[in-house]
Amino acid sequence: MPTLEERLRQVMADESARLYAAPDLVDRVVRSTRRKRRRGGVAALATSAAVLAAGSLYLTVAPGAMQTPAVSETPAASETQGPPAIDDIPPVPSAPPSLGDLGDGKTLKHVKVGYLPEVLQWGHWSVDYGDSYSTSWNFDGDKHSFYCVQIFVYEGKAVQEVDDRVQGYRDEGEGEEVTVGDRTGYSVIADVGEDGMKGTPTLILNMGEQRRAEIMFSPTYAKRFANAKAVDRELTKIAEGLTADN
Repeated sequence: MPTLEERLRQVMADESARLYAAPDLVDRVVRSTRRKRRRGGVAALATSAAVLAAGSLYLTVAPGAMQTPAVSETPAASETQGPPAIDDIPPVPSAPPSLGDLGDGKTLKHVKVGYLPEVLQWGHWSVDYGDSYSTSWNFDGDKHSFYCVQIFVYEGKAVQEVDDRVQGYRDEGEGEEVTVGDRTGYSVIADVGEDGMKGTPTLILNMGEQRRAEIMFSPTYAKRFANAKAVDRELTKIAEGLTADN
């Protein structure tokens, strides 16, 4: 009879054949961790995520979620060990909900992307959590490639989170207020870590009382531009082209 540990390994191996990590999953987890640490001094971020690397599935779970109990070297004669109940096996995380087939990638639910650099293609990847959703674009349209430009849209209750983050930037003297046509926004180099990372050029656009759009350039893609002003101009052009259907 296989042990619980052996059964778990088999389940993980089976699931790894059909799951893959979003191309920017690691970047987004790092960004989220740094944002939470900066805003509230959170000591730890409990993340449940599936990451495939070198053909293996790694599960990040809360500390103590999977522990093997200590077993005495000489168990009592009357001790018996039956097979583990199926409910004892924790569920394997599934892929997050997506926006589906976006065609040319320029319509994200309620938001239309009017302008993107011509060299970019939709990355055939997205996430949809209802009141927040996102997709990205890269050079080859491969969902496994790293992003060049990514847009998050926040609606309803999710707006408060991004507004709090912008206020945190203001309080720390990071970034600046910007005007995008007749709309307001906030420009900042986000996620500059203690490791000296260059950071992510970001423009957060106010699209109305119940909607915000966060436009990001990957630090690698930003290097293709002559200077920071050129990056800002391109971010602004993308922001100017964003419209909503309601």
